[in-house]
Amino acid sequence: MDLDPDYNPSFKAKINTKWVATVASIWIQCTSGSLYTFAIYSSALKSSQGYDQSALDVVSVFKDVGANVGILSGLLYSSVTVRRRRFGGPWVVLLAGAVQCFAGYFLMWLTVVGILPKPPLLVMCLYMLLAAHAMTFFNTANVVTAVHNFPTYRGTIVGIMKGFLGLSGAILIQVYQTIFRNRPTAYLLLLALLPPITTVLLMSFVTIAQTNEDDEKKHLNGFSLIALVLASYLTAVIIVGNIFSLQMSVRITTFAVLIFLLLSPISVAISAHKEKSYRIVKYLLEQNSPAYEQNRSQTHVVDVGQSHDDYDELPAGADQERERNEKTPEWGEDMNLLQAMCTTCFWFLFVTTACGMGSGLATVNNISQIGGSLGYTVLEINTLVSLWSIWNFLGRFGAGYVSDYFLRSLGWSRPLFIAITLAGMTVGHAVIASGLPGALYAGSVIVGICYGSQWSLMPTIASEIFGAGHLGTIFNTITVASPVGSYLLSVWVVGYIYDKEASGEGNMCTGTHCFMLSFFIMAASTFFGALVALALFFRTRNFYNNVIHRRVAAC
Repeated sequence: MDLDPDYNPSFKAKINTKWVATVASIWIQCTSGSLYTFAIYSSALKSSQGYDQSALDVVSVFKDVGANVGILSGLLYSSVTVRRRRFGGPWVVLLAGAVQCFAGYFLMWLTVVGILPKPPLLVMCLYMLLAAHAMTFFNTANVVTAVHNFPTYRGTIVGIMKGFLGLSGAILIQVYQTIFRNRPTAYLLLLALLPPITTVLLMSFVTIAQTNEDDEKKHLNGFSLIALVLASYLTAVIIVGNIFSLQMSVRITTFAVLIFLLLSPISVAISAHKEKSYRIVKYLLEQNSPAYEQNRSQTHVVDVGQSHDDYDELPAGADQERERNEKTPEWGEDMNLLQAMCTTCFWFLFVTTACGMGSGLATVNNISQIGGSLGYTVLEINTLVSLWSIWNFLGRFGAGYVSDYFLRSLGWSRPLFIAITLAGMTVGHAVIASGLPGALYAGSVIVGICYGSQWSLMPTIASEIFGAGHLGTIFNTITVASPVGSYLLSVWVVGYIYDKEASGEGNMCTGTHCFMLSFFIMAASTFFGALVALALFFRTRNFYNNVIHRRVAAC
């Protein structure tokens, strides 16, 4: 009797699956958004160290650099997974991130509470850089492993991973408001402990499983539904919390519901395991039936754990069919960083990332000042800042899911969606620049969703064009464009024009003229990015039609 080669009734086999790995990655992502909560502890950092606003902005710059320069995490992931060493796996990358996260935030906490003497500004910046850099290790290990586990649904799984990371800031804020309200120093200690402990406990479950199952889309939709429910719940909690003063009993209740929602992804893994077990039992019963024994020589053995290698072959008749050349891989094959950088597609993605993510970061970094100049109340500004993570999530999750759907059903290539979302950002920036009543609300929704979309689309496109073998290194290198674009637009556009328009006491600026020109310039930059994305679309259209679309349509 022939058995499925992946079938093993042991407990280890039950937990060492792609579904358990996905749940573990989701939980790690949910605690990895500390960078989005810098505003909570920045005041304690500023007062305890005697920093002025300029010094605090320098620390914030190091935060952005550490969070977006993840080349080392990509190189480490490639070295411990691609080369198939005995000692290795995604857990090594996660452990490296946990160590950095603990060291960076713990040293900051020791300094803020006075256990360590006040360090020079550069040393504090290095602490912040170390803590922020850890997040690239968490993100790389979780996203790239997910792409390996679900190669036919790359957009959906990247959207799920990036989406939960986008929600993590709102989740951590709920933890702070429930447990550590008005104690930002204690929150710093939480950041030094919670993400590393969560990662160390779960990192052994994040594994690469080279199997394919018939009902993957069904269970991925389960994760997607949970993400949408969680986002809706957080939106309601944020809005109600900003309007009303909630009692502690109410906060504890809402927090308990949040924990329940965070635990719910395990139900998807349990359901997937039950369905696979049912298929295996059904297969074994069919093997032992008299009809099967009589016609055994004429039947085929069902392989429940089919390897993804079958899908890595190019379809017959495709334009990309050719003899393999190890020195110059073609699109869709595994390229290393240098090989990818020698292609125009890499630099197209780099430019679109600088325009899209750079202008998005410049918007969120200045949204409080924009609201102040337009006469928004503190409550309105806080609501805008809190809801940004929700719009960010919708973009991250929605772009991956929608692009997967249109790729599979209509054959639309993913670069087209980068062009569409960058065009949407152009509209959003123009709406904010108008200064009309409610324009900041509407514009921030559009920009937030389109900004989040870039975080799902870019890694997915990179994996399809350059292969998944060195994906961590390649997409983290492209991500460097984000802080570059943010720096140019924030400092040399928004900051320069604001200071030029400001007048009076405190160098403050009030009115639509404070940011109008800046956002029209950012609208022009995202429009240029949309044109570059269209060029990428036309350059890769045949590749997507002849290779990617056929591959996913056959699954």
